[in-house]
Amino acid sequence: MTFLLSFFQSSVRVIDVLNERVGRFVSWLTLAMVLITFCIVVLRYVFDLSWVMMQESVIYLHGLVFMLGAAYTLKHDGHVRVDIIYQRCTPKIKAWIDLLGTVFLLLPVAGFILWSSWDYVLDSWDILEGSRNSGGLPFVYLLKTCLLLISGLLILQGLSLFMSKFVYLFRQE
Repeated sequence: MTFLLSFFQSSVRVIDVLNERVGRFVSWLTLAMVLITFCIVVLRYVFDLSWVMMQESVIYLHGLVFMLGAAYTLKHDGHVRVDIIYQRCTPKIKAWIDLLGTVFLLLPVAGFILWSSWDYVLDSWDILEGSRNSGGLPFVYLLKTCLLLISGLLILQGLSLFMSKFVYLFRQE
């Protein structure tokens, strides 16, 4: 049991570092999104210029921030939770709720997203799908690939959450 707990603790550290780095990278995408939006507004209202590619880039960045930031948000316990009961529980009961919620809700949903989006993403890659708009970005297939990334990162962070709660509940006092 000691080996398992030690393995879990080291795995948690590796997964948490990965999602922390992805989350910090994503935070820079929000800055890029704000700057591009500012440029779009200035170009449109001051110079009467507009490019579909710039407008779509904001949409792409917005999607990337939400999809790639989901696991980082889970790591920092930032997702919305109805905690009418949870907030009144002891730390051990909270750990059990998190552990069971991860096993019965998070991992199955993230696994389903991974499974159900696989063909969708591959089809997009097969045709190197681009924007439907004239002058739009040609990288729709890359954006759709984030469906696989969000589910993979959520599965990893879910495993990290499971292992950390398991260690907390079953470590030798």
